Amino acid sequence: MATKAPKDDIDEAKLRVGHPKKVAVGVPAVMHALGIAYQQAGVVRSARALLRVNQKDGFDCPGCAWPETDHRHVAEFCENGAKAVAEETTLRTVGPEFFASHSLDELRTHDDWWLGQQGRLTQPMILDEGATHYRPASWDEALGEIADTLRGLDDPDQAIFYTSGRASNESAFLYQLLVRGLGTNNLPDCSNMCHESSGSALTETIGIGKGTVSIEDIHTAKLLIVAGQNPGTNHPRMLSALEKAKQNGATIIAVNPLPEAGLMRFENPQTVKGVLLGGTAIADRFVQIRLGGDQALFQAIGKHLLEVEERAGGVLDHAFIAAHTSGFEEYTSAMAAASWSELETATGLSEAEMREIAEAVRTSPATIVCWAMGLTQHKHSVPTLREVVNVLLLQGNIGRPGAGVCPVRGHSNVQGDRTVGIYEKPADAFLDAMDAEFSFSSPREHGYDVVAAIRAMDAGKARFFMALGGNFVSATPDTEIVERSRATLDLTVEVSTKLNRSHVVTGKRAIILPVLGRTDRDVRGGREQRITVEDSMGAVHSSRGRLTPPSDDLLSEVAIIARLCGLLFGESGSAPDASASHGGDVDRHQVERDPVEQASQVDPVGLAHPANVPHADWSALENDYALIRTHIQNVIPGFDDYERRIDKGRTFFLPNGPRDGRRFATTDGKAHFTANPLEYPHIPEGRLLLQTLRSHDQYNTTIYGKDDRYRGIHDGRRVVLLHADDIVELGFADGDVVDLVSEWTAPDGAVQERRAPAFRLVAYSTPRGNAAAYYPETNVLVPLESVADVSGTPTSKAVVVRLERAA
Repeated sequence: MATKAPKDDIDEAKLRVGHPKKVAVGVPAVMHALGIAYQQAGVVRSARALLRVNQKDGFDCPGCAWPETDHRHVAEFCENGAKAVAEETTLRTVGPEFFASHSLDELRTHDDWWLGQQGRLTQPMILDEGATHYRPASWDEALGEIADTLRGLDDPDQAIFYTSGRASNESAFLYQLLVRGLGTNNLPDCSNMCHESSGSALTETIGIGKGTVSIEDIHTAKLLIVAGQNPGTNHPRMLSALEKAKQNGATIIAVNPLPEAGLMRFENPQTVKGVLLGGTAIADRFVQIRLGGDQALFQAIGKHLLEVEERAGGVLDHAFIAAHTSGFEEYTSAMAAASWSELETATGLSEAEMREIAEAVRTSPATIVCWAMGLTQHKHSVPTLREVVNVLLLQGNIGRPGAGVCPVRGHSNVQGDRTVGIYEKPADAFLDAMDAEFSFSSPREHGYDVVAAIRAMDAGKARFFMALGGNFVSATPDTEIVERSRATLDLTVEVSTKLNRSHVVTGKRAIILPVLGRTDRDVRGGREQRITVEDSMGAVHSSRGRLTPPSDDLLSEVAIIARLCGLLFGESGSAPDASASHGGDVDRHQVERDPVEQASQVDPVGLAHPANVPHADWSALENDYALIRTHIQNVIPGFDDYERRIDKGRTFFLPNGPRDGRRFATTDGKAHFTANPLEYPHIPEGRLLLQTLRSHDQYNTTIYGKDDRYRGIHDGRRVVLLHADDIVELGFADGDVVDLVSEWTAPDGAVQERRAPAFRLVAYSTPRGNAAAYYPETNVLVPLESVADVSGTPTSKAVVVRLERAA
């Protein structure tokens, strides 16, 4: 039997701190996940949902983007996947009665956990200017108000369109067409805050902003370096792949400031060994590196490999380097000049330790480096990832089995959204193909990424904001500026399955559009529709919801966007032939680059030119998603024969030049070695360097529960983890409650401070001078102006803070 929504927020007075775990998953994880599922949806509905997760005839998990193998288990989900499904399949609902009972002012007082636990949204709601409560609306009224507001803008660049990584390929493609039809490229998305640094570094060095490995490569690698990542919480199904790699003889090195249970030992609940025999030890070595020291570590590895090559030979793949790379001489010169003493300072590791790690790389015939936010959210993240590529290029570890780069993406289709056009800096080739397919001229001027969008809102340059999923307010840095800037907008629109903070921190007017979820049956045009997603390794497959939706008044993302297109552009043109395939010869060099990763600039067009709009049969697209897929295959290389290739649960891989044939779509057609000046954080005396992270009962900004049991935290979230000696040296005791105050020196030299109150100090295993605390509670501390060079990603893993005793 499902339980009712909680009445109260998390009570931090009940916070308990225990001992961190040294093993992940196992029977306790299964029981915890099933308990949450049954609370939300009851036994029968939960069972029906969980047996369809990641199955070939079911739906793709709405959690992470980790891929499946061709062989599927009956239970093809992890603990956090089960929680994500439970959140969406919940029997709790939020309808007009809820909003009539709760004013906006009251809702703003609640925490993110309470808001999310109330249930599924069931009807369009409108907040009129000056109103205290949302009121119910029809779809025609809600969509009509959005269209009227967009028509009333002075310039299309006054509109901002955000995208969450959960949007399907079909809805994301239609969404970017809507936005470019209006005349802007303002398409910030969640990638801007996570793997934008990966895309920037990889596009520059190997010509594609994606990883180069498959799940089979993970299984057959001989060395896996897992850096800045916590798979036990963020990608638990990855542990099964690492276990298989271990069974095949792989060595695994974990590089992280915090020890994480999932990289210590994994008790696979689907095996006898996992349930009864203690599971599998995952990491052969844990490297406890200082925050921001990863560039130095990979420089140390490269320096060691080059030194051994010079002394004894037999280390480098000279044939690969000569045939497929450039910049080698500049790189070797830079590594020769690198100082072991400074590398030690940056990493907190000894020269001997770093040489031991480098020896594991030297002796490995096939190496993969996996990473996540721990490497991408620093000022020097792009140089760090260039160094990862440098190390792999030295031994030819790209484009052969069991080797390559593996940026582990978060949300389940965040990579697919970028592939189909969710990008503020689209390529000319992509826009040209769009223009030809839809008979219009798309804008060429670059749009806003997330940080630029917030700046534009705060400067009064934006009047309209729409989000296709996600929780922009809780996901973004510098919370006070984000909330202040949203209040100035004429209209904010949220396309959502559940209530979150972005529904209660609004513009002058606000609209909530409730949407079908990944698990919901989607019937349009008299038949069930399917959507497609791309996983973290570039594989595309279909997903079909199987459960009865929580309300008959829900629309799909595709239907909402198609109706807006019809209102704004008018019904025009005819539907494409869904049986058509991408015809003609395609330039191979063009196929292998990310279709929207490169830059272009021309004068924009938009609302001032009403005749210049995309032409399509929007009603037909709303009722047959296969027609959208036909448009995708006509625009984006690699989607040829789209419909047939996803039939019967099939998966197909998009073109990937480095992986498929050591082809690199760079400026010179070769992979690039790069020489990067060493950077690392310098922490002022009496201060700490804070990283923001997730708890175990959390996925992105969605808070499933009150615990982080792997780290020993229960019934609360406002904790800050730091070294016991730092606690004493700063004049505090374990258990004291402090305010976190971030310090940021702006470009003009002014020191800015931001405050997050009332965090309990917890002594924890972390390098001296480093600290960790959960987001979104600590997003307020991350300065908007503190971003990674090149990528513009907020530096959420490198926030200088001081501690002040709480009042």
